[in-house]
Amino acid sequence: MDYVQLGRTGLKVSRLCLGTMNFGPVTTRADAHAIMDQAHAEGINFFDSANVYGWGENRGLTEQIVGEWFALGGGRREKTVLATKLYGDMGSWPNDGKLSALNIRRACDASLKRLQTDYIDVYQMHHVDRATPWDEIWEAMSVLRQQGKILYVGSSNFAGWHIASAQEAARRRNLVGLVSEQSIYNLLERTVELEVLPAAQSYGLGVIPWSPLHGGLLGGVLRKEAAGTMGRSASGRAADGIEQNRPALVLWEKYCEERGEDPADVALAWLLHQPAVTAPIVGPRTKDQLDGALRALTITLDEAALSRLDEIFPGPGGTAPEAYAW
Repeated sequence: MDYVQLGRTGLKVSRLCLGTMNFGPVTTRADAHAIMDQAHAEGINFFDSANVYGWGENRGLTEQIVGEWFALGGGRREKTVLATKLYGDMGSWPNDGKLSALNIRRACDASLKRLQTDYIDVYQMHHVDRATPWDEIWEAMSVLRQQGKILYVGSSNFAGWHIASAQEAARRRNLVGLVSEQSIYNLLERTVELEVLPAAQSYGLGVIPWSPLHGGLLGGVLRKEAAGTMGRSASGRAADGIEQNRPALVLWEKYCEERGEDPADVALAWLLHQPAVTAPIVGPRTKDQLDGALRALTITLDEAALSRLDEIFPGPGGTAPEAYAW
């Protein structure tokens, strides 16, 4: 396993980040623990979660499962760079979500309890809070750092302007500010190349892409469709995505077949070849899916391969404003 520094920090993380979102709703406790053990055995030290995972009435369940695994000991917590998130409503009362100082304090304490740990390595804002001023947010995060409850602060789903606003507010307070941004980023969804990635690189943030397979569309969905094994991709938004992108997906799966590689592995490998990317999030439901994700680490894409993928899945044309003006 290769390790890289998370943004401009001295913190070293694996090139793949283990996403835990399926733990509880899809993956049983026992299987989740086995996946986390396997991740450590393969050198993955970067785990991502969120307080809302488990969803609905089971919000918090995923963090509980991770916490139960930490409690098994054996250096599990010490070997893990733990990232989790806050923002979503954890209850029905007015201050049970968002980024007020009150909720930041309560949400952190609740996550620490569920995770059975006394600190979070990277505490991430799951979404920008347009109603709470940055001075309030940074004051609350500073208190958590002073208390030793968090080490770093990250963002998720921020626009380039949000990153700039957050960093400039942190700079006024002589704070480190954000160290990472977690964005949707894959061959089918490349909007972040316009402004989010340039902002992250300029301010020294590590980029952690989520949904690297775009809900399974980049994982050989046409092959599965033909075999009748599509599963969750057979209906709803995923099915609509297939029809909208079918011509590109045909070329994509043909290209991967010519290379003799699984489409999911090539999609992950493409992200690993993007200079702004620290570690894509892989969210395996089974140990076999984690094995497949690890294969991406061994795939090399030369300039010809990257150019071909740009032809199949054209991005926005580069960074802004050059991509649409001059």
